[in-house]
Amino acid sequence: MAVSLDIADLRARRRPAEIPAAPAPVPAPEQGAAPEPGFAPEPGSADGLGCHGGKATLRAAAEAAGLSETLATYRRDYPAGPHDQPQSMCPAFGALRVGLRMRRTATLLSGSACCVYGLTFTAHFYGARRSVGYVPFNSETLVTGKLFEDIREAVHEVARTGEHDAVVVINLCVPTASGVPLRLLPKAIDGVRIIGIDVPGFGVPTHAEAKDVLAGAMLAYARQEAERGPVAAPRGGRSERPSVTLLGEMFPADPVVIGGLLEPLGLAAGPVVPTREWRELYAALDGAAVAAIHPFYAASVREFAAAGRPVVGSAPVGHDGTADWLEAIGNACDVAPAVIAAAKARLLPPIRAAIAANPIRGRITLSGYEGSELLVARLLVESGAEVPYVGTACPRTPWSEPDRAWLEERGVAVRFRASLEDDLAALAAFRPDLAIGTTPVVQKAKEGGTPALYFTNLISARPLMGVAGAGSLAEVVNAAMGNRDRFAAMRGFFEGVGTGHAAGIWQERPRAKAAVTMARAPERPIGEMA
Repeated sequence: MAVSLDIADLRARRRPAEIPAAPAPVPAPEQGAAPEPGFAPEPGSADGLGCHGGKATLRAAAEAAGLSETLATYRRDYPAGPHDQPQSMCPAFGALRVGLRMRRTATLLSGSACCVYGLTFTAHFYGARRSVGYVPFNSETLVTGKLFEDIREAVHEVARTGEHDAVVVINLCVPTASGVPLRLLPKAIDGVRIIGIDVPGFGVPTHAEAKDVLAGAMLAYARQEAERGPVAAPRGGRSERPSVTLLGEMFPADPVVIGGLLEPLGLAAGPVVPTREWRELYAALDGAAVAAIHPFYAASVREFAAAGRPVVGSAPVGHDGTADWLEAIGNACDVAPAVIAAAKARLLPPIRAAIAANPIRGRITLSGYEGSELLVARLLVESGAEVPYVGTACPRTPWSEPDRAWLEERGVAVRFRASLEDDLAALAAFRPDLAIGTTPVVQKAKEGGTPALYFTNLISARPLMGVAGAGSLAEVVNAAMGNRDRFAAMRGFFEGVGTGHAAGIWQERPRAKAAVTMARAPERPIGEMA
């Protein structure tokens, strides 16, 4: 069954002040076109483009090889901030994760073997049950352009199996710096869509934003398909009520809760982007509005803007967050003020009661790299916690402004593009009862006897929206804060173990090591440590 999306109609009546103009589409090259002359580096220069070359060298090489427009777009979409970029896993993991979670979608990686190994290992550690294709290369195939031919051959081979709706090809750092032109791949092979993206560590700051790189590319492709004619309908058919597309990965129960919050407004929850299959992209574009639950999806927002969809920031978190969000969504979808007021009167009292029944008492510092850090901080503050600091590896965007303003009005220091040093400084300065953060923050806190929780696994993997979210954090947070005495006892028991003269493996009782008097020449770092 095929349906037509009213993209042209909504574009005609969109609000110009709210929606930025979309860039003009770039004409697609002809299928089977040869690589542009000069895309590869000069012979003999490949060694300088290895992972050890440094970000500045790789970025300059990529711009010289014709990727300046792509890198400029990344700089606009994902501004780096006061320092180079936050400490995070390889950014390409985010794009790889999006592809591996989609039905009938194959993923091919082009990059150094060590990078591909690390990415596939991490992907399967996070539960992927699908193979990842790899197109290897060496200096010769890189500089002669043979690598591009190998990629094109691999794409044709995968597409012709008839098992996929789309094939995603991801250039990692070295192929990107060398200018391997994925834009010259055919746009489709035997009806299978081909999506080529560059996700270099020197151009995309975090793996969270790399999700947006692929999601945005897929939305652009799907939007152009919808503009050309009828497209596949959602598996369950189109909603009878106007739907709200949800932007950003979230706990599986949250979209269901959001659907319940939208029902009194006469609206329904639409697909979650990144989607789980290709046809959901059409339904996402078909929504009456877009809720930017995670506020860093700049490329995706650009595609929704091109389709004429208004975008609303923040999320229905806590009492105040839910009240403001219902108002904003209702206005974006032209819901009558009386209907919005009635929905708030019905939905807000249970949320207030759930928060009151699950108080949190204590000082908490919060940091992470998922994009939902400000939402969690809001919920903690409404629950009674003192939150002096919240850091996020993601950038400040127009869609995070409601949360930033609300938190800062309540004395919370909000740090965008927070580095590990920022998070550790907050840990030392505020001496919290609980530190919620990334692995190194949690490690540092526990070493000092402060209870700590890993944000990604223990906090973001919980419901946050509506009544379900109002009481979801209290149990785990209060239990963790109650462990301070246990931490103090363990720290006292293990005091000195594994440090100083007690470090290492001993066959007998360790003795204090003699002081080293011989001067040693300073060691020069090599490779990526340089």
